[in-house]
Amino acid sequence: MLGITLNDIAKALGYSKNTISLALRGDPQIPESTRAKVRAMAARMDYRPNAVVAQLMAQLRSARTSRLQAKLALVNANLDPNAFSEHPTIPIYVEGCERRAQGLGYDFDRFWLHDPELTAERWLRILSARAIKGLVLVGLMDTNHLPAHLEPVWRALPSVVTGVRTRDPALSFCCVDHYDLALSAFKRAVSLGYRRPGLVLDDVIDALVERRFSAGYVAAQRNVRRADRIPVFGGVSGARRAELFRSWLKRYEPDVVFTLYNSVLGWLKAEGLRVPEDIGVIQLEWRASRPEIAGMNQHNLVTGEAAVDMVVSQIHNNETGIQEFPRSTMIGATWMDGRSVRSPGNARPAGARRRRSPA
Repeated sequence: MLGITLNDIAKALGYSKNTISLALRGDPQIPESTRAKVRAMAARMDYRPNAVVAQLMAQLRSARTSRLQAKLALVNANLDPNAFSEHPTIPIYVEGCERRAQGLGYDFDRFWLHDPELTAERWLRILSARAIKGLVLVGLMDTNHLPAHLEPVWRALPSVVTGVRTRDPALSFCCVDHYDLALSAFKRAVSLGYRRPGLVLDDVIDALVERRFSAGYVAAQRNVRRADRIPVFGGVSGARRAELFRSWLKRYEPDVVFTLYNSVLGWLKAEGLRVPEDIGVIQLEWRASRPEIAGMNQHNLVTGEAAVDMVVSQIHNNETGIQEFPRSTMIGATWMDGRSVRSPGNARPAGARRRRSPA
């Protein structure tokens, strides 16, 4: 027996097949009242879309020249109002967001989350006046709590955060898989012959990602000798950071360090250590601007693209930012070779000590 088709629903309601199709996809061209009526009839008739046909139609639609469907808000959530252009990594998220939005036929208006002149009421008036259908928040790096007075905005419109998981409220988010990244970086270091990897990470950043960096690092340590397990150095910020790093370095003698900070290279040089001859360095956020430093590519461009997919899905499903079950999308990181670590053929025997350059 053949299943219910779009034509069957169209006949039952007296609409065109195209209207039924758009309504079931949540297209904003169709009034919400009509979309609700179509969804109700589809459920009543037990309509089941054909997955193969749906995929083919999606491919046909994507092959056409995209036209503007609606606007989205790209929100700079960083404390720096110029982070979209001046931050070392945030512009990559932005590029991914804008590229994906353009491909889907959406346009962005930009906002700053911490603009003192924007109350929740004013946000909602502006978003409504500009026919903005959803928000993507980029650059939240100092806290995972959004401004409490803006909660009405997330309750009113689809909203997705990039980079971190937010709390109170918890919005759907997209970010790199920090746990797997640290785990994979550790395994790569061991495969290169390193025996005493150490993690140098600002405790604030680790807390921001719910300790997933340090959790992956500690989990990976279970595969090395107990004597080679080094505690995390979390004192990257503060006036005495170089002094504290020196004490940690001398006490534990790591043969490779994982970090997010270029300043660590300067600290190692100040100690007379050569990279990679005496100690290796692996960036947990590899940057194209420093290709000589080996590390993990977090694919922030892909994160930005995925965030737009998520907010568009919320739009099509008539959801808002605050949901009973917030969703997450984790992006896998990949290893990038660099001269800051020894090559695979130059693995050092276990127990060998590094050599210091003359002071």
